[in-house]
Amino acid sequence: MGRPLIQTIISRLRGLLGSSQQNTPVTADAIDFGKRLIPETEHRIPRRLLDDNALKVAYRLQDSGFEGYLVGGCIRDLLLNKSPKDFDVATDAHPEQAAELFRRSRLIGRRFKLVHVRFGRDLIEVATFRTSHDNLSEEENQDAKQCDSGMILRDNVYGTMEDDALRRDFTVNALYYCPKDHCVYDFANGYQDLQQKRLRIIGNPDARYREDPVRMLRAARFAGKLGFTIEPASEKPIFELGHLLGKIAPARLFDETLKLFQSGHAVESYQELRRLQLFEYLFPQLEQLLKQNDPNLPVDTLVLNALSNTDRRLAQNKSVTPAFLFAALLWYPTQLRMEKLIREQNMPQLPALHEAANQVLSAQVRSTAIPRRFSTPLREIWELQLRLSRQSEKAAARTFEHPRFRAAYDLLLLRENSGEPLNGLSQWWTDYQTANPEQRHSMSQEPEKATRPKRRRRRRPSNSPAND
Repeated sequence: MGRPLIQTIISRLRGLLGSSQQNTPVTADAIDFGKRLIPETEHRIPRRLLDDNALKVAYRLQDSGFEGYLVGGCIRDLLLNKSPKDFDVATDAHPEQAAELFRRSRLIGRRFKLVHVRFGRDLIEVATFRTSHDNLSEEENQDAKQCDSGMILRDNVYGTMEDDALRRDFTVNALYYCPKDHCVYDFANGYQDLQQKRLRIIGNPDARYREDPVRMLRAARFAGKLGFTIEPASEKPIFELGHLLGKIAPARLFDETLKLFQSGHAVESYQELRRLQLFEYLFPQLEQLLKQNDPNLPVDTLVLNALSNTDRRLAQNKSVTPAFLFAALLWYPTQLRMEKLIREQNMPQLPALHEAANQVLSAQVRSTAIPRRFSTPLREIWELQLRLSRQSEKAAARTFEHPRFRAAYDLLLLRENSGEPLNGLSQWWTDYQTANPEQRHSMSQEPEKATRPKRRRRRRPSNSPAND
């Protein structure tokens, strides 16, 4: 008997069992896997809120004989009356098959193959249904790979929509919307968890976190973003398995950090990370200072103010840059190292800052790899913190014209508003920006120059060879 036929029989049996057990309580270890169809009259997702380009992709797949569904976070957010950031499509077409259907498409990824379909500036991500790595044939095992700890290194084993649903991380992300019948397909009671504002991982939490430790960060992000409570059985292993994040590539953790802190709910995500004891794996130097809880060093206040500022700018549709965010989060580790270099090695202030920045960033990139396009402006923002203290007319004018002045000024405001004693320096720069040239001249604190006696030029003797 072929594997596809076996999967079909199992799927139908699960469907029959599930239809009679829809009201059975769910646990993280034993989820009711019966398929439930939620009609449009119940889920009430307005069709006008569905992305036209995502619908085009789904329709093209279906018209070509494949399945095509809008899936994951976009459906979750629409059910919560939120605006989705992006729309994803899931299909039974293999990546190569899906790519052939769209003129502007591109295959990406090795660990997890995907298809990106571009519509102008919009990008629709198309993923093939995945299945479990258990009970795979020898041929299929070539496309699936796990390390000894259980972490998935390669995941290109394809299956049915039901298989795909049970391979997803959280129940609320295992919801599929069909553009033809406008029903939501629910395989893991995600719809019920949404209504109860509960975040539950699918399957055995310990095993699922070991497969991909980043799921622990996603739990913190979704709990913060959605205001959900993490189900106790899904939360407990996080405190024991957080160290597995040390095995994740720093570049991937950098991307996850941006999702955590640039999604519009940075404060809530930060608080969840601290509560779940995961923040130390993203910012170990900052976590060390937070644990010291020095009353003379407003570390936590600066972090919260920086994250609140990011959330506020995103709510106002203003741009945010990782360079500023990392400059704020790593400011106190850098400042303390700079002061230590000055005190112990008698280094001048600016070279001490440069050396401190090198040390802090070298340590940080072992956790979250900061690309050079962000680390360079980050260093400039820190260097300007020293230049902002110089209030002479010429120095102030040069600082004001610097391309990173605005970001440096914003960090200065955050520092003083957080309680760092700067003697009103941020207010001086606030006034300076609106002052006219005469006012700026009067504001400047130009040091008095000592008058030196003119040096008399020594005249050459008349018989000097130069006069011959």
